[in-house]
Amino acid sequence: MSPRIHPTAPDSGPDPKPGKRPAWREPMVWLVVAIPVAAIAATITMLVVASRSSGTNDVVDDTVRRTAQVQVADLGPDAVARQMRLSAIVRADTRGTGAVEVLPVQGGFDRSATLALTLHHPSQAGLDRSFVLAPTATGWRAQGAVDLSHDWNIQVAPSDRRWRLQGRWTARQRAAYLQPAIAGN
Repeated sequence: MSPRIHPTAPDSGPDPKPGKRPAWREPMVWLVVAIPVAAIAATITMLVVASRSSGTNDVVDDTVRRTAQVQVADLGPDAVARQMRLSAIVRADTRGTGAVEVLPVQGGFDRSATLALTLHHPSQAGLDRSFVLAPTATGWRAQGAVDLSHDWNIQVAPSDRRWRLQGRWTARQRAAYLQPAIAGN
């Protein structure tokens, strides 16, 4: 018996030239292109974010001296406040008059002196606020509303900057506690 030969359809199998696939079907080509494109996109994103910041993100208002690679701030006013055992409360007036008050809690405050209250926004220096507080029967007071929708870093000091109290005013709270930055007995 002789073998029978059956006619077959044209072969639709593998490419006639194995190893010659189009470049867009090679995963390594996509990897070589994707990594630099991702790096460029990330760099542009970081530059845009950095350019939108308000100049400096350093919310420390102290004069800082640099010695070698060490930054040194003057903590003398904090030490004086600790020695005088000063503490106070700052509050937004709840009667709707748009005032800010500082009430002494402990220590020997000079009740006839004016105080400087500085509110530092945690990330945008352009939103910082300053008040000059005049003495009252219960503490010190100044007209001006405070935006309580975000936190504030607070500093209170007399005009001669001999001492200072610091604290953090938490968002949506009506008052904050102020104390020296240096803890002690």
